[in-house]
Amino acid sequence: MAFYDRYSLMGTSFCVPSTPHLANQGSDEPHLLLWNEWLAARLNIPLEKQDAGQLLSGQTVLEGASPVALAYSGHQFGHFNPTLGDGRAHLIGSFDDALGNSFDLQLKGSGATAFSRGGDGLCALGPAVREFVMSQAMRALGVPTTDCLAVVATGQQVYRNTMLPGAVVCRVASSHIRVGSFQYLALHQDIDGLHKLMEMAIARYYPHITEQGDERVLAFLKVVCEQQITLMIHWLRVGFIHGVMNTDNTLVGGETIDYGPCAMLESFSFEQVFSSIDKQGRYAFGQQPQIASWNCARLAESLIGLMEAEESQAVTQLSDVLTVFSHSFNKQYQAMWASKLGILAWQEEDNALLSELLSTMKANQLDYTNTFAALTNSLLEHPMACFSIPETLNAWYQKWLRRIAEFERNLVLQTMQSANPTLIPRNGLMEQVIADYYKEGKSDLLTQWLPLLNDPYKYQELAAFYTTSSDNEDNYQTFCGT
Repeated sequence: MAFYDRYSLMGTSFCVPSTPHLANQGSDEPHLLLWNEWLAARLNIPLEKQDAGQLLSGQTVLEGASPVALAYSGHQFGHFNPTLGDGRAHLIGSFDDALGNSFDLQLKGSGATAFSRGGDGLCALGPAVREFVMSQAMRALGVPTTDCLAVVATGQQVYRNTMLPGAVVCRVASSHIRVGSFQYLALHQDIDGLHKLMEMAIARYYPHITEQGDERVLAFLKVVCEQQITLMIHWLRVGFIHGVMNTDNTLVGGETIDYGPCAMLESFSFEQVFSSIDKQGRYAFGQQPQIASWNCARLAESLIGLMEAEESQAVTQLSDVLTVFSHSFNKQYQAMWASKLGILAWQEEDNALLSELLSTMKANQLDYTNTFAALTNSLLEHPMACFSIPETLNAWYQKWLRRIAEFERNLVLQTMQSANPTLIPRNGLMEQVIADYYKEGKSDLLTQWLPLLNDPYKYQELAAFYTTSSDNEDNYQTFCGT
């Protein structure tokens, strides 16, 4: 199995040849810090662990690889930036797994590119560790995501308000086709490029689309919307806050990408924001579905040039696809709450039961994960001591027990166990792990924690250390890392 360049057909303005490099050679040799053995084995990635330090730090070019930086545009917090692109990332090449599915291998923090806009193209160690842990945790939680194969310490210092150890992240993704990729081609009126990119995305993700002409474009937009809805439901189910849902961070395959300013919801609130740059709460926890819809609308705008119909008719047809977004989301949203509460046949009056629960949770700053884990745990034959129903929920809890009494108990329990994790990558623990790596270049905490994160639906006795909300949640902020 070898690497190949699947984006070269898009031309060198979209797919810019760029050699990974380190801006300054450090005093220490690059060396491997973190390695995802499960991912390497599952995808049969053509790399050996012992070579990763050199190969994934940009010091040595992988055989058969043709590194590039991809161009894309993007709406960043609602403001359009015509030329973004991979400013600190190099797409090393693509490869196929044993089933013939294609994947990209990308280095992040591997030096400046044509899109760096004066930046150094480097990555500090902390954001690299965050991506490694968060992507594994999200994968285990059942959330569609890109993956992190490895983190390599570069041996050099990176300046981010202060000097920090540098690192390179090796990301594996089924593609790097973003909404922003289509925006870039549409901006340059590259109709041939738009067509090639759509066909590449269909071949990779949606080979079931057999329609032709305008119906093919509409079918593509529809399925991208559906995948975004599915992704948003997963984020809401587990309490994930992305923090920077720009169109350039929206993959048309429906996977989570960019774990920069992300965080996990602990005390419940739809208005929760952790990203330091989200001053207006645009990407707050509860706002994410609306932003996903908005991003899909930007994709629809970019696809107009592919439509054969007269422009006003094409706009109407694309808009008709978008109008279905809210209806489809609301249906899946209701199903999500039904599964988290074990209500196997949702009735109109269940909306009031849910509303009362969420209001009580917010008023009393109840932990999102622990509350639903406690409800699930209470149905076990031998409940775990680590999860208990909060006293402020006792009255509501009795109503809930009466509501689910009509359903078969084991089926209710199975449904809730599959929807409600016991463990999430908690913000305070994540920061402790990052601090460990900055101080010692390793983390005993991560060694103990990661196996638990990789089995988040197992109901077992857990130390409070792993399940307690962060003490400083009100002041907690996350950052992009650039």
